[in-house]
Amino acid sequence: MPLRLAILASGNGSNAQAMISAMQAGTLHIEIPLIASNNPKAYVLTRAEKAGIPTYAFDHRDFKDRESCDRAIVARIREANCDAVALAGYMRLLSHTFLTEFGGPVLNLHPALLPSFPGLHGARDALAYGVTITGATVHFVDEKMDNGPIIIQAAIPIRPNESEDELLSRIHALEHRIYPQAIEWLAQGRLVRKGRIVTLTGKGKPGIQPESALISPELEEGM
Repeated sequence: MPLRLAILASGNGSNAQAMISAMQAGTLHIEIPLIASNNPKAYVLTRAEKAGIPTYAFDHRDFKDRESCDRAIVARIREANCDAVALAGYMRLLSHTFLTEFGGPVLNLHPALLPSFPGLHGARDALAYGVTITGATVHFVDEKMDNGPIIIQAAIPIRPNESEDELLSRIHALEHRIYPQAIEWLAQGRLVRKGRIVTLTGKGKPGIQPESALISPELEEGM
């Protein structure tokens, strides 16, 4: 049975689209029964509707506290019979209530090489600090922001005089490949967690690796 994945997003949803496109192409072996957003005007909801995916739009400010909001989301995820959750630009920190009541794996993507530069502006902070290499990280979610065990990372050099928008454009291109890859590994049951260490079991066929980027573990065929 395919992995049933719920996606939570707050904005444009380009990473959600990458998952939808990979699923439709048959390279990502999942089903997406639900896309939810705390922003009723988010374009990710339009992407979902175009793909025929059920949506749940809500305003977190309508709830008395974070826990009651998260309980409502978990209830929708359970109704959709989802096995896992992917955060795709979801601008809310999940509560203990969400993680314990859902109980399944939750993945997140961050535009920096964690544990460096956590928070809302990973690429901006990397530029301001003056690092010469940055990238993107997919990790399991725990109760701390951008803290959970790392699944896959992609690293690229920062170009001289590069703007934040230029850097983010290159990072997004990598995100659209490593996030579906991490979810495919999850769907295949190949991710084993022991403490902070995530091990990829088995061996897939090598895929095409991007130029001027280092990705670990390497992308596999189709990604």
